[in-house]
Amino acid sequence: MTAEPTADSIGRRWVDDALFVDPTETSSPVLAGARCPRCATTTFPHQGGCPRCGGAEMERIALPTTGTLWSFTVQYFQPKTPFRSFEPFEPYGVGYVDLGDVCVEARLTVNDPDALALGMPMELVGLPVFADGDVRVDTFAFTPREVSA
Repeated sequence: MTAEPTADSIGRRWVDDALFVDPTETSSPVLAGARCPRCATTTFPHQGGCPRCGGAEMERIALPTTGTLWSFTVQYFQPKTPFRSFEPFEPYGVGYVDLGDVCVEARLTVNDPDALALGMPMELVGLPVFADGDVRVDTFAFTPREVSA
């Protein structure tokens, strides 16, 4: 059984630094995508070649931190290894968030399907997912965004 590290833990890290523009930024993460200079196709995560036109070079770009929920589901069972999480396992939301030029598949901070709706505004956040010794490991997730009237 793995307990979630507390604020007094030795540290924290991202599950994969390559997913972020600045992996040292922990309070306001920004995802690193890629854009093809030939056809303007945008991808996430960053990749070396264009899947649309076959271009050999992609420009590293910062993706928007807000978007809209395009599709979602709730994962009610624990995936097989190498999946890691805090114990006990809790169901979690998974969705596609439309960031304009690209849809990103991501964890959602909400696991109640009645609290989610297609088209709702979402915002990028960091989410603790497991502990590696005394280090808390975070991934990116999207959370419903408060919209002022």
